[in-house]
Amino acid sequence: MTASTSAGGRVTRPFGMRDRIGYMFGDFGNDFTFILQSTFFMLFYTNVVGINPAHVGTLLLVARIVDGFTDVGMGIIIDRLPVKGHGDKFRRWIKWIAIPVAVASALMYMSFVADFNSYGAKLAWMCATYFLWGSLCYTAINIPYGSMASVMTADPDQRAQLSAWRSTGATMANLVITSTLPLFVYTTNAAGVNVLNGKAMTISAIVCSVLAVLCYSMLYINVQERVEATKAAEPVGIGKMLGSVVSNKALLGLIVAALLLLLSMMFLGGMLSYLFLAYYNNGRLQSPANLLALLPSLSLIVIAPWLGKKFGKTEVGIVTMIITGAILVAAYFLKLNSIQWMIAYGFAMFGINIFNFLIWAFITDIIDFQEVKTGQRDDATIYAVYSWARKLGQAGAGFLIGASLGWVGYDSALAASGGQQSKETLDAIYALVNLVPGIGAFLVAAALFFLYPLKRKVVLANTAILNERRAAEATQA
Repeated sequence: MTASTSAGGRVTRPFGMRDRIGYMFGDFGNDFTFILQSTFFMLFYTNVVGINPAHVGTLLLVARIVDGFTDVGMGIIIDRLPVKGHGDKFRRWIKWIAIPVAVASALMYMSFVADFNSYGAKLAWMCATYFLWGSLCYTAINIPYGSMASVMTADPDQRAQLSAWRSTGATMANLVITSTLPLFVYTTNAAGVNVLNGKAMTISAIVCSVLAVLCYSMLYINVQERVEATKAAEPVGIGKMLGSVVSNKALLGLIVAALLLLLSMMFLGGMLSYLFLAYYNNGRLQSPANLLALLPSLSLIVIAPWLGKKFGKTEVGIVTMIITGAILVAAYFLKLNSIQWMIAYGFAMFGINIFNFLIWAFITDIIDFQEVKTGQRDDATIYAVYSWARKLGQAGAGFLIGASLGWVGYDSALAASGGQQSKETLDAIYALVNLVPGIGAFLVAAALFFLYPLKRKVVLANTAILNERRAAEATQA
């Protein structure tokens, strides 16, 4: 196949495997810092540095409020910053921010912070490095990366493929971090209690940052932007544009589902370390547990787009979240041993990942829905609003983890000294790990069913409308 030229004069090669692989490496790079944070950040600061878990949870919540401004602000900047000639609207940001976000991530896990004499100094380091990474650098690279899928191809099935490949990159990073790192960062002290090794955590974070930069380089080299917005009748002001975005029913419906999904999934992921380290007294079990949860998900790179094409992305999401909820709630009542629980966790995560492998294609559908309604694409702004909603879910999970650990009597000072928690605390941790995400999964299914309007037939109709508009503009050009 030969290169093509759009109505705007952009020369591109046909969408193909190179784009899919390149886009996969983008989330591979993202999650070398993001999954590292969601898995080890709270544990590092509670068990190594000695920070009260409620203080860590409060940081995560406050940071997400700040992100409401930085995410949307970044989206507006991307949508409004002029593109020179036939340059790239989104891809340029990958080149500018790849190294800063990697450095900021590594700074969060410096083990020497545990030696600070002042608790206030420890808090200051934790807060400053987290805001630098999450609210500034990660926002500046994740918003353009996520928005880019909407301009790589206009075909809804190819977008579902991009979503699956993106999630495959996230799964691979997840495998490296949650299945490999526990083998290196956990050690057993003289009292026979499993603990997190601060120096090993620092080295691991630096390695992950280097790998993130390499992955971003693969993204930058291999993807192309192809889709240009249909021409609006007149320029739209920022206030009016934001008003149309936040009144988008599809976006609001997905935001509710995303908040519930991230609250459930990130709570489960964040509590996993405490479950194995405290309840089962073997942090290294986290490695085989995540292998069981993640390796089967690699098959979804083929299965998820096929399911979405045959039954509809929304319809598939509803069914899989109901099944996931049933598995986790059943696990609570059955009081499983470590091996049994890992198997149940593997099935639950497979259900979650079916939805996750498709969810990024939901955003491109919403961007199309916005263009059909208003004539404006506003790719980055829509993605930024959605990204902030996801971060609120993540923050809610982080706050809920910290608060829940406090409610059930988890003693971070005792954990930092290598002591064992009380039986009541351990039983409460087991209940939290299963019931909170289990009930959350049922609520995600309800949100998709009742609030999200873009079922399969509507998506296909919107695609047809936009294809007609672009064909007419190409003819005129």
